[in-house]
Amino acid sequence: MPLSFSPNPVRGSRAMAVAPHALASQSALAVMREGGNAVEAMIAAAATIAVVYPHMNSIGGDGFWLISRPGQPPLALEACGAAAAAADIASYRERGLDAIPFRGGLAANTVAGTVSGWNAAHEWSRRELGGRLPLARLLADAVDYARRGMPVTASQAACTQAKREELSGVPGFADTFLPGGAPPAAGALFRQPRLADTLEHLARAGLDDFYRGELAQAMARDLADAGSPLVAADLAAHQPVWKTALVLEHSRGKVYNVPPPTQGLVSLLILGQLDRRLPRELDPAGADYVHLCVEATKLAFGVRDAHITDPAHMDVDPQSLLAPRELDAMAARISADRAAPWGQGKGPADTIWMGAVDAQGVAVSFIQSIYHEFGSGVVLPGSGVNWQNRGCSFSLDPRSRNPLMPRRKPFHTLNPAMAHLADGRTLVYGNMGGDGQPQSQSAVFTRIVHFGMNPQAAVDAPRWLLGRTWGQSSDTLKLESRFDQATADALRARGHEVEMLRPYDETMGHAGAILRQADGTLEGGADPRSDGSVAAW
Repeated sequence: MPLSFSPNPVRGSRAMAVAPHALASQSALAVMREGGNAVEAMIAAAATIAVVYPHMNSIGGDGFWLISRPGQPPLALEACGAAAAAADIASYRERGLDAIPFRGGLAANTVAGTVSGWNAAHEWSRRELGGRLPLARLLADAVDYARRGMPVTASQAACTQAKREELSGVPGFADTFLPGGAPPAAGALFRQPRLADTLEHLARAGLDDFYRGELAQAMARDLADAGSPLVAADLAAHQPVWKTALVLEHSRGKVYNVPPPTQGLVSLLILGQLDRRLPRELDPAGADYVHLCVEATKLAFGVRDAHITDPAHMDVDPQSLLAPRELDAMAARISADRAAPWGQGKGPADTIWMGAVDAQGVAVSFIQSIYHEFGSGVVLPGSGVNWQNRGCSFSLDPRSRNPLMPRRKPFHTLNPAMAHLADGRTLVYGNMGGDGQPQSQSAVFTRIVHFGMNPQAAVDAPRWLLGRTWGQSSDTLKLESRFDQATADALRARGHEVEMLRPYDETMGHAGAILRQADGTLEGGADPRSDGSVAAW
């Protein structure tokens, strides 16, 4: 049946931010109210959310940006780290391993890139936007929450409890995330004093100190003690990379995403197919709509699994796969009445997406991740930094698409999205959650752009997920139970293996969106599945 409830968006006229934790969106808005731009606001939000949503992300993870100025295509900023120079297949095989462990020092085998992205974005903001706010101001909220504490979310409490047995023996985890020897309860005050010291040090010494300074040397020693192959030279070799964003020429405008090693191409391939196959009149909660989106996802995942890796090792130009003839052929393969078979997903991704738009129309779509919940689980004793396990996505099979190699970048599920619509509107949107990211992007985008829903209604509406995301290991087609029984039955009749989840299930990830109208007014939507909010001025 058609969606019968349409929640109102948050509206503003000057600036807006959205994040999966309310304190992060408030940090961003406070910066913009003080005269900061959207890029400065996002650095503040990124620092805050690394503290207040610690099971989802960390300064020990990676990040990707899309930054747009009115009248100009967005810039893409890749802030993801490569594998250690000492990390190769032989060194893991010699330990009797058939796969890279998900947890522990051997999982902490790639450089954490997100802080380098903050640094590059901050320098660009000063140079191009006249940004004037110092790092000490941008990191101030995060320092305060880390030192004085912040109330634990139900999401963090539940995640810590679920992962306690798996992670309690990993170096540094229990000392940080099990205060008093037990998972913190929802609402309890959670402090991270070592992380507060680290953020204050970065504010004084500069963000580059994370890679080439006193902090880098200390972290390298602690990583070695934890059994990581990373050394100081790996940190010093890291640099963020400015890139040309991928662009989809859509009937409603131009849609942008970040190029490989992310799966941004996947998100655009799905939308390119749907642009050709979605009828004008369709129920945005019905079986026909979900089926078309899922089948487009399968075909896009096939391209992902065949091609996407470290761009230095790719054999095809990802932009060429968005050519109209390629999309025409792909869309023509979708059966309207039968589910195609498919393999399996890429697994979980523990991530946050955030968006910000300022009074000048500068728009930012940003994503930051440590991969699995709590990443590798390793928390460095000197700095309090929880290190990612992104490198466990590498394969120990040299014939695979993403084999472990020294200084190679891993495949990333991360992909922040943005659209410049032909009617003058700008849309920033995204989601967390592994295989679910491009699928939720397709839901949010089509519901806003194709069906005319407001951002809050589009984010709130029931979602689906083919494959796996954080906390899940099955590759079924998962539907929130807010889809009616007739929709589930019709999908099963077409051959989908349907699994029903709770309403507003966190498995669907934490989506968000901001829509800037042609006149500069703003509408935003935050995900009720998260602890987030839209903050508006």
